Amino acid sequence: MNTKKYIKRNSYINQVQPFIGKNLIKVFTGQRRVGKSYLCYQLIDYIKSNDAQANIIYINKELYEFDSIRDYNDLYMYFNDKHAPDKTNYFIIDEIQDIVGFEKCLRSILAEERADLYITGSNSEILAGDLATYLSGRYIEIKVYSLSFSEFLVFHKLEPNHDSFIKYLQYGGLPGLVNLGLNENLVYDYLRNIYATILLKDVVKRHNVRNIYFLESLVKYVAEITGSIVSAKKASDFLKSQQIKISPNVVMAYLDYLTSSFFIFKVDRSDIEGKKIFEIGQKYYFEDLGLRNSLIGYRQNDINKLLENIVYLHLKIAGYEVKIGWEHGREIDFIATRTNQKIYVQVAYLIPDKQVHDREFGNLLKINDQYPKYVLSMDTLMDTQYKGIKHQSVMQFILDIVLKH
Repeated sequence: MNTKKYIKRNSYINQVQPFIGKNLIKVFTGQRRVGKSYLCYQLIDYIKSNDAQANIIYINKELYEFDSIRDYNDLYMYFNDKHAPDKTNYFIIDEIQDIVGFEKCLRSILAEERADLYITGSNSEILAGDLATYLSGRYIEIKVYSLSFSEFLVFHKLEPNHDSFIKYLQYGGLPGLVNLGLNENLVYDYLRNIYATILLKDVVKRHNVRNIYFLESLVKYVAEITGSIVSAKKASDFLKSQQIKISPNVVMAYLDYLTSSFFIFKVDRSDIEGKKIFEIGQKYYFEDLGLRNSLIGYRQNDINKLLENIVYLHLKIAGYEVKIGWEHGREIDFIATRTNQKIYVQVAYLIPDKQVHDREFGNLLKINDQYPKYVLSMDTLMDTQYKGIKHQSVMQFILDIVLKH
C-alpha cells in the first residue's frame, strides 16, 4: 500500500508501540507539515512487519481522493466498505479535523472493537468537545514536533558542529526542507507558503477570522518579541501605535487561535516552586524557527530569542512541562518538570563578563533545592561547573536532552 520513501523518526513509533492493538484511540497532534503523514506511513510499515495479514484502512484528508468524506456518516460508510471481518483492521485517519462530527464515528468503532484506531490532527481542538467528553481515558495523545536538532542532522546528512547549528536556527526543522537542499531562497518561499496554509486552514477558516490583516500583524509582532513577556494590552497598544485598532480581548482570542493550531506555544509564568501560576504576562515561542524567520528574516541581533526558542522546543520534545520562573523580580528562563524530575535552565548568547556571569548564575544560586541547574550559551569553553551549576553549550544540551528522552 505505502510506496512513500521516508526517513524514520523512531522516537514517535516507540511512543505509540505499547498501545498498538489496544482498544484506545492513538492521537498524533502537531502543526501542519511537521511530518504526521510520514509517521502514518512509518506506522503502516511497522504494523505490516508484525502482521502481514493486517487490513490497513487509510484516509488522508489532504488528498483529493478522500474529498467526498465530509462528515461522520461518510467516514463510517467508508470504514464499513473497507472493513475485513476475517482480519485485524487498522483504521488510520490523517488530518481528521476536516471531517465534521468525526468523534461520533470513532466512538462507535471503539465501542464495537472493530478496528485499531489512529488519527492525526493539526488543531488542539480535536481533543476538545465530544471526543474529550465521551472518550475520557479512551485515547492517548502523542505530540509531534518539527525535527529536533539531532533529527535535522540525520535528515540533512550534517555533522554536529557550529555551522550545522546555525543552519538549524536559520531554517528550522520542518521535514520537507530535505527536498530543498537548504537553499535560502527556496526554503523561505516554501516556508511562507506553509505559513499561509496554516493561517488560512487552521486559523482563518476554522475560527471565522475576518480581520486577516490584523492577524498577520499580530503574528509578526509575536515574531519580533519572541521570548519576551506578552500581555494582551501591551500587544493591543503596540498595534494601535501602528494604526491597527483592536481590543485586548480580540488580541487574546487571536493568540489562542494561533496556539490551538500549534503555530506558537504559550508558556505561563509561575513562582519558582511552581505552586502559583500567574494569570497575565505569558511568553510565546514558535513551533518552527524557519517559519518565524520566513516572516521577519533571520537576524544576528535576534540570536538570544532564537536560542531561547530552540531550548524550549527541545524541552517539550523531551517530554517536559515547561514554565517561566518568576519571583521577587528575578526570572528563570525555564523550569522544566517531568514525572519526578525538575531542571532549571538559563539561556544566554555569550557570558562575556562578570556582570553577565553574575546575572545568569546568580538567579539560579538563589534557588534552594538540589535539582539540576544549567546555564546554556554559545561560548567555546563549555561543560564547566560553577557552585554546582553546569555551564554547557546550547548545541550539546539540545542534543543530550533528546537523547536522554
